[in-house]
Amino acid sequence: MSQSPKARAIQDLRLPDVPFMLPLNNAHAAETSLLNEASLAELLSLAFYARGVDRGATALLIALEHTAGYINPNFNWFKTHRESFIYLDRVIISRVARGAGLARALYWDLFAEAKQAGYDRVVCEVNIDPPNPASEAFHAAMGFVRVGQATIHNRTKSVLYFEKPLR
Repeated sequence: MSQSPKARAIQDLRLPDVPFMLPLNNAHAAETSLLNEASLAELLSLAFYARGVDRGATALLIALEHTAGYINPNFNWFKTHRESFIYLDRVIISRVARGAGLARALYWDLFAEAKQAGYDRVVCEVNIDPPNPASEAFHAAMGFVRVGQATIHNRTKSVLYFEKPLR
């Protein structure tokens, strides 16, 4: 009998997990970005927080500190507009595990880690072109508030910027 997704433990993700994480990431490249093993390993090396379920094959969340040497237009927007933050780069839940509470569990775990490290906000972006209304609704339900908007990648993508105060 297989374990339900909700009962699975959240675990740290490390370099040996990259081959497990990569198919999940790339299946959702439209919402996040397409990566190869080297670029995913580089992202992990920059991470403040990298945790998931089933070595990242079922769920993953990667977040970075504001001091990370990360080249990304959304991260740079926050660096320009906020002094200190944890940037939520990607959260992906496999289609078969959606609705089991994994995203909420990962977010609450991230919030606790960020707060313990002295941060007072977690930030992220949500696509509006192409649209991602489920993500926008989820972030609102998790207490994120809208703080900006931008069009990026040669006007092929528009995003809303959100932050979650950690009080």
